[in-house]
Amino acid sequence: MKTGIFCNYENHHHDGHRAIFEQVTLIKQAESLGFEEAWVSEHHFNESNLSPSMLVLMAHLAGLTSTIKLGTAAVLLPFYNPIRVAEDIATLDNLCNGRLLFGVAKGGPFPQQNKHFGTPMSESRPKMLEAMALIQKLLYETDVSFNGQYYQCDRLTIYPKPLQQKIPVYVATGGDDGIKFAAKHSFSLMGGPPFSLQRLKNTIAKYQALNASGAENFVLARFFYVGKTFDEAVSEALPFIRQFSQKMKANSAQTLHNSANPNQKPFDRTNICFDEDYLIENSIIGDVDTCRDKIKKFQDELNLGTLALKPSSLDMEKNLESLTRYNQEVRNYVF
Repeated sequence: MKTGIFCNYENHHHDGHRAIFEQVTLIKQAESLGFEEAWVSEHHFNESNLSPSMLVLMAHLAGLTSTIKLGTAAVLLPFYNPIRVAEDIATLDNLCNGRLLFGVAKGGPFPQQNKHFGTPMSESRPKMLEAMALIQKLLYETDVSFNGQYYQCDRLTIYPKPLQQKIPVYVATGGDDGIKFAAKHSFSLMGGPPFSLQRLKNTIAKYQALNASGAENFVLARFFYVGKTFDEAVSEALPFIRQFSQKMKANSAQTLHNSANPNQKPFDRTNICFDEDYLIENSIIGDVDTCRDKIKKFQDELNLGTLALKPSSLDMEKNLESLTRYNQEVRNYVF
């Protein structure tokens, strides 16, 4: 199992410049500790998470790091022209000397994003899948012609080509269409912090029923804080967890209110949940022994390829301390 850091560029102190460079400090610390991967998320219109221009941030990281692989977690494909995404991804792979990992998603539940990028939520998943099919052709083929429902091109070749022969692809999805698409192309899967273990197991089982050997690179992102004691860890992480819980419950309520699907159901604990106690229980938060046990459970149940740790203190120094404690007292016990 590889260890990664999950990067949301949180703006805890309402200072955008500080937020960006505190995240850089955490990533450089992770690289110095031997973490194998850094995954950068994409958020829009969000004062709390300052990563709308994710590929710009990653180009910056490409010049500041040398060994850690850099992953998109994830490019929200329905909001972009896939031709431009293919050009950017190929360029970025060259900038980071072949260290790029390409994660994609449909976006949500953030209704403002769909509204202002002109993509109805009902079109998000089919646009993601069609865009990815075109991007794969553009990255590795020449004179590409494509005539899809949403995207078209005629005898198009992009330059530069990626440095890697094949950039690893990860799909953040729990929908049957997305799972089928990933399995068909032997793309890997990603799971986010609020997704329940049961949901993740169901997703992997569906994938493996279609592709028995393609799920071994599964990336699981989890909120994380390892403290000297269990109570200290929970106390340190709770303000972050509370902010996340409140924001996501508000977004989810708006999504349900605006849904055109009369069968749309509220989130529940067997699938995805944003309650504080649920998030604490399903995160890697606690003392050393608790974190070891939680990670081992995820390993045993999901056969993880990468565990992407999302530091969950509002204090950067505390997060640096937590990452170091993980490296010294947890990591070697769960490999």
